[in-house]
Amino acid sequence: MADTKRILFVCLGNIVRSPLAEALFLQLAAQAGAGDLYDADSAGTGGWHSGEQPDARMRSVAARRGFQYSHRARKFERSDFNRFDLLLAMDRENQADLLAWASTPAQRSKIHMLREFDPLGGPDAEVPDPFYDNQYGFEKVYQVIERSCRGLLQALEEKRI
Repeated sequence: MADTKRILFVCLGNIVRSPLAEALFLQLAAQAGAGDLYDADSAGTGGWHSGEQPDARMRSVAARRGFQYSHRARKFERSDFNRFDLLLAMDRENQADLLAWASTPAQRSKIHMLREFDPLGGPDAEVPDPFYDNQYGFEKVYQVIERSCRGLLQALEEKRI
């Protein structure tokens, strides 16, 4: 049996984008019959929301699609570099923070942008932060994260990452 691949999704406060990515990725992996191959978590580069549940607006968008999830926000810790095989940043600011905290080339090589795996994204594309946006912003971000997680799962299954 293959080793479990451990994935960490990272955004700013760990209440909107990264917990959704974590939950969607795990659901997609389970639906593909690969749930036992992956373990995922999420964290924020800042700790302002530590202990809080995911943003109610994003949970509402997910619920309208029949998807429910829970999580308690936490701040990224440097020990996460050792605990995870892959760290997926939501935007360039999150990526820059992770790169600054990485102390070895091996740690830096684990850092990627989530939208690298979005067929409509690319290596520098960001998942926008809808925190100060209207409901449409949350809808759009849900779609971006879902596409990106599907692409990530496909890349992992095809051993492209």
